[in-house]
Amino acid sequence: MKKQWQLLLTAIMFYTRLRIPVNIPYHPDMLNQASRFFPLVGWITGSIMITVIYILGSIAPPMISILLAMITGVWITGAFHEDGFADMCDGFGGGWTKEKILEIMKDSRIGTYGTIGLLLIMALKFLALAEMRLPIVMLTIISAQPLSRFVALTVVYTHKYVRETSDSKAKPIARGICFSDLLIAALWGWLPFIIVVAYLQNYTLLLTIPALLLGRWYLVNLMQKWIGGYTGDCLGAIQQVSEAIIYLCFCILTWKYI
Repeated sequence: MKKQWQLLLTAIMFYTRLRIPVNIPYHPDMLNQASRFFPLVGWITGSIMITVIYILGSIAPPMISILLAMITGVWITGAFHEDGFADMCDGFGGGWTKEKILEIMKDSRIGTYGTIGLLLIMALKFLALAEMRLPIVMLTIISAQPLSRFVALTVVYTHKYVRETSDSKAKPIARGICFSDLLIAALWGWLPFIIVVAYLQNYTLLLTIPALLLGRWYLVNLMQKWIGGYTGDCLGAIQQVSEAIIYLCFCILTWKYI
């Protein structure tokens, strides 16, 4: 149990800005094992975001509450996944060879494709949430944060890491994850979504699943075609696109609750 606690804290340390006890031991192998708790980090991020909405919901306009919750989520993660999405937009938008795409994605500067892509996906997420009542928004967020992270993690299991340098964000989990870790991550990733669907008794929300599979299929095929696998930026992009898909599906499929 102590080891699992340490692995959870390792995941929190790597994927968020939240403080953890300084006496927690760290080794790259621990981060690889901690990947099983990646969706659980989404529970933490999502819980803080919906707390912001709950507190501000009665004293601020709904759109302001949602926007501040999104800002809080970005701050908690240090824009970790947003940065990956922007880098992937730049790389695949401006590169025509594997080497060039990887070189562009490694550049810390953001380009035109990344700027436009990030603005559009953030706008899509905000507008999708803004079209729902705040109680549904909170249920949507707590479903999307863990599940989108699990979708990204499945790519680590099914595909290979393509960078050979040692200074990449995904290097500690570049060796992939085992099936048992994937099952544990699936529990953390799917549980909130299943509970929310059952609570709302709106089983059309299950259509979110094929939408996620379609989004994952498109991005994975794009990565496989051009670079032959994934990078840390690609995982961030998959998380962001999956999160946007979940928000959009909930927006479309919960009209009777609006």
